[in-house]
Amino acid sequence: FGREGMTVALLSRRGEEMERTAAQLCEAGFTARGYACDAERAHDITDALQAVVHDLGPVTCLIYNAAVAKPGGPLEVGLEQLVRQFRVDVGGALVAAQRVVPHMKAVRRGSILLTGGGLALEPWPQMTALAIGKAGIRSLALSLFKELKPFGIHAATVTVDGLVAKGGKLDPDAVADVYWELHRQPADAFEAERVLRG
Repeated sequence: FGREGMTVALLSRRGEEMERTAAQLCEAGFTARGYACDAERAHDITDALQAVVHDLGPVTCLIYNAAVAKPGGPLEVGLEQLVRQFRVDVGGALVAAQRVVPHMKAVRRGSILLTGGGLALEPWPQMTALAIGKAGIRSLALSLFKELKPFGIHAATVTVDGLVAKGGKLDPDAVADVYWELHRQPADAFEAERVLRG
C-alpha cells in the first residue's frame, strides 16, 4: 500500500514495536504513522481512528489483523477467555468497520479487509477460541460484503490457511499483494473471500 503511494496508519497495542515499524517505513520513503490502540477496548479503537482521520484524512482502506492465539481445547477454555479473545478477534473488527463506513458510504468507495484463518474452515481443537474467532471474522466479513457492496464499498476476508513466512508458500510480500488486489477490484468484480493456502 505504501509503494502505491498510500499513507499508512499502524494501530497496535505494542507501542515501541509499532513506532519502530513506522520509522522503518518512513526511512524507506513511505508515509506512515503509528497509533496506540488495544483491540480489546472499543473506545481505544474509535479514539485511534478518530486521531487517524484528524491527522491523515479519511480512511479509504481498513485492514484488520488482530487476534489472540492462546491454546486451549473445547473442554478447557473458560468462558471469560473465550469472550476476551472474541472481543479482539471479531469485536474490534466490528467496531473499526462501523467507525470507517459512514465516510466510505458518503463517497461510495473504500475497502474493509479482514484477516481470517484456516481454522475457520477446519478447526483445530487445541486452538478452540481462536478457531471460533476466525469463524466469526469470516462471518462478519461475508455479512459486511453483502451489506456494503450496493454502496460501492468492498468488504472481504483474506483467509490465510498456513504460516506466513519469508520465502515460504505464504510469503508476506505475496500475501500483501492479495490485499492490494482486493482493494483495487472494480465493483462488478468484488470478491467476498480469498483463501490462501500454505
